[in-house]
Amino acid sequence: MDFQRQTTRRLHQEHDETFDLCARIERTLSARGRSAPAGGDETWRAFARRTERELDHAVMRHFEFEERELFPLLEANSEGAIAQLLLEEHDQIRECAREFRSLLGLSCETAIEQAQWTRLSALGAELAERLVGHAQKEEMALLPALDDLLADEQDSELFSGYVLD
Repeated sequence: MDFQRQTTRRLHQEHDETFDLCARIERTLSARGRSAPAGGDETWRAFARRTERELDHAVMRHFEFEERELFPLLEANSEGAIAQLLLEEHDQIRECAREFRSLLGLSCETAIEQAQWTRLSALGAELAERLVGHAQKEEMALLPALDDLLADEQDSELFSGYVLD
């Protein structure tokens, strides 16, 4: 899609980054199969640390901005149903991401047990699936609605506040 506002173009860019992150999570976990990383595996550690950083941005920062700035705007303009649906998904994704990140962190510190690896793999697949579906919904519903709702000045203020935050 060709978005007209700075804010929607930025969110679209972040969605593309989220799609890439999810593909990397799925590829990496699939390639490892049932084999948990050995303690001290530097390749795994690099993947895990990068994934943690990107989840902080793709999930936490992105969601916080939407909830603080965009969802109230949608609600004030008769688009509250979209905001409510996306908020519910945010909560589900955050919960999944918390446990996934916890196991990622543990896997960087020490060799994890097979049961922990199985759980980490399942959570990674679930998280990737949820994030992709969520970002697709935002691409189809949230961003077009915002493109229509935002005036130039409002868009400029939101964009500046977000990128400088």
